[in-house]
Amino acid sequence: MPLFEGLGSGGEKTAVVIDLGSAYTKCGFAGETGPRCIIPSEVQRPGVQKPIKVVQHNINTEELYSILKDFVHMLYFRYLLVNPRDRRVVIIESVLCPSLFRETLSKVFFKHFEVPSIVFAPSHLMSVLTLGISSALVMDCGYMETLVLPVYEGIPILSAWEALPLGGKAIHKELEGLLVEQCTVNTDSNTDQILPAVIDSIPEEVVEDIKVRTCFISDLQRGLKIQEAKFNLDGTAERPVPPPDVDYPLDGEKIIHIKGSIRDSVMEMLFEQDNEERSVATLVLDSLIKCPIDTRKALSENLVVIGGTAMLPGFLHRLLAEIRFLVEKPRYQQVLASKTFRVHSPPAKPNCTAWLGGAIFGALQDILGSRSVSRDVYNQTGRIPDWCCLGSPRTDMHDTSKAPPSLMKRSFSTEK
Repeated sequence: MPLFEGLGSGGEKTAVVIDLGSAYTKCGFAGETGPRCIIPSEVQRPGVQKPIKVVQHNINTEELYSILKDFVHMLYFRYLLVNPRDRRVVIIESVLCPSLFRETLSKVFFKHFEVPSIVFAPSHLMSVLTLGISSALVMDCGYMETLVLPVYEGIPILSAWEALPLGGKAIHKELEGLLVEQCTVNTDSNTDQILPAVIDSIPEEVVEDIKVRTCFISDLQRGLKIQEAKFNLDGTAERPVPPPDVDYPLDGEKIIHIKGSIRDSVMEMLFEQDNEERSVATLVLDSLIKCPIDTRKALSENLVVIGGTAMLPGFLHRLLAEIRFLVEKPRYQQVLASKTFRVHSPPAKPNCTAWLGGAIFGALQDILGSRSVSRDVYNQTGRIPDWCCLGSPRTDMHDTSKAPPSLMKRSFSTEK
């Protein structure tokens, strides 16, 4: 246990591993098989009724600093129960994380909590570590977006990333709209009332619970028929028979009657192609096309899917079916020679795979020390590299004016 760890013994204490996601934060210690806590990425301020989201990019630096300080304080002193000055920190980050957010988060850890060192590790690369392989095409289907990034021989191919704003947030918005338009509510006094007449709005946590408990993803043939019936305005396309309706109890007094047509159709937005013919399945194929031709076979045969949205029932089966269906289209058939696609099964749930990779990386004490940015270096330079270099440590890292150009680039290159 952390409270008694290291009593009467020397050696460095295990690092703290934090995966700060847009919806949920996973936090724990390096070398462990799972996070100690999974909590919403939000803080409750006195006098403010609604919790404040931690991951925000449209607020000023001072307010963001205050929010992050309160949130990190809660992680250390309510859940981890350790002294932040004693342990290194491994932060799992997305490749789309804005520099301002990273710099503010680093300032909170170094200036306020005085941690010994920090390393920012990309979530896609950390996910590959859990499987013991060096090459994979990683899809992170999270809350804000779905991001695909290929990793070949331990090096992310940054020029081949693909992303779409399709994730948990988009599903929640679509589901809430369908619930308001089509569902009815039963109360003790009245039945079959329209939803807006009973409640003003549905909290997002309730929408998420409805999604997890009642919704699912259909197979390819059924999904194509649902999409055809949805977009066919003349009504000639026949919709498949919907699943049974369900009743969802709300606060003990109200019961929402959820139609079966909502349960199987709301998830189709992930696979419906937009005006540019893009969906979460096309992201994989578009990313492969951008990769060097000699890497495509290894990447297509090593798909890794992470993120909370990927835990939806039927997601992996539908994703593979969509990819194999689309690869036969002329758009991809003439470019991609490889038609073999296989999905790995990581040793953790999709929402915790990146955290587990960070815990494995953080357990390598010698490597962690050489890859991290120490507090002394940060105090001298006042900043951290845009993306911390995971290559061999350099003797001139203490002086950024002498640092090589490669250190300032967005690169995770590993020197052989």
